[in-house]
Amino acid sequence: MNRRAPRTRTALVALAAAALLAGCAQDATPSAPDPAPSAAPPLPAGAPTPQGLLLTADFGGDTVTFVDPERGAVASVAVGRAPYALAVGADGRAWVATAEGVAVVDTRTRVRVARVPYRTATGPVTDGEYRGGGMGIALSPDGARAYVGVNVPGTTGVLEVLDTATREVTAVVPVGRRPFDVDVSRDGAEVYVTGHDSFDVTVVAAGPLSTRRIEVAPYGTEGGLGSWLKPHYTAVRPSDGKLLLPFEGERLAVVDPRTGRTTVEPMTADTHQHGAALTADGRLLVVGTGAVRPGDGRGPSLTVRSPDGTERVHPLEGPHEDVAVSRDGRTAYVTGGYTRDGYWNGITVVDLDTGATRRLPAGTRPLGIAVL
Repeated sequence: MNRRAPRTRTALVALAAAALLAGCAQDATPSAPDPAPSAAPPLPAGAPTPQGLLLTADFGGDTVTFVDPERGAVASVAVGRAPYALAVGADGRAWVATAEGVAVVDTRTRVRVARVPYRTATGPVTDGEYRGGGMGIALSPDGARAYVGVNVPGTTGVLEVLDTATREVTAVVPVGRRPFDVDVSRDGAEVYVTGHDSFDVTVVAAGPLSTRRIEVAPYGTEGGLGSWLKPHYTAVRPSDGKLLLPFEGERLAVVDPRTGRTTVEPMTADTHQHGAALTADGRLLVVGTGAVRPGDGRGPSLTVRSPDGTERVHPLEGPHEDVAVSRDGRTAYVTGGYTRDGYWNGITVVDLDTGATRRLPAGTRPLGIAVL
């Protein structure tokens, strides 16, 4: 395809710059989901949360929603304005990055037990992709710290470090612009913050805190803030600790965080890509949101990429944002709350063996997702 040829890329940059320096978002409107299955009965107040449910961060609803993967939403908890992403610890507590602070939810009782304000001033509390506040979030392997990437509109972001025992911010570290994703190395020694608008990953040594910037721009940085060709989400490959960043269903940037060297491998989905996750056996799942503009790429999809580089691309109906994997590695759950136009209020369930899909209603514009 030719959408990344220089002439087309220049036109694309101009289009994106005209769209509020978008990179990824316009004012969003929902699209219609599939007819709903018979609704799951709501969980009674005080009843313990069953295992195997899903938890979504409802960017349009100020809530997290508990979802039965067969029948849909069964409960929700108010957490704060415009929740973006979440991370769930072994103790059952979910840490949710909102515009107002990091909410702490006991998923076993479905109660918000705290909301930790950011130390960094992020401006008025608002909605939308460009709102200030938390974006990517992750927990250290021992659960002692939560790391949240905080967007500061108009300038570079920060990584705020929370002590999960005291629920206090203990450190603030400068990182790139609009930190879409935060990941942690398997040994907990490093934190990786993906800066969408600065074309980079900031490597943060967990202790003592220090930073290194690695530019990740397999298409270059032409167009700056108006470019569509930026990093979004990162997966840390367990076999060697390298960072996997998909771009446009065409290129996979493989970054060695120790040396800063990047190699590029071909991909096949030909679609603008956002969320990424890894299965236990090393398959990379990547969410395709659709063509950047009509006729310039293929539609939404889920790419399943094997460790040897072979790919299966499963078409999806409508835009999607993020993905989580069932504990047995056979099912993917893809959220429909895309940050650009055309989002929908649900989850697509993908059978990774057959590619069969079905859609569930789930929350309001769900972005982040975890399996409980």
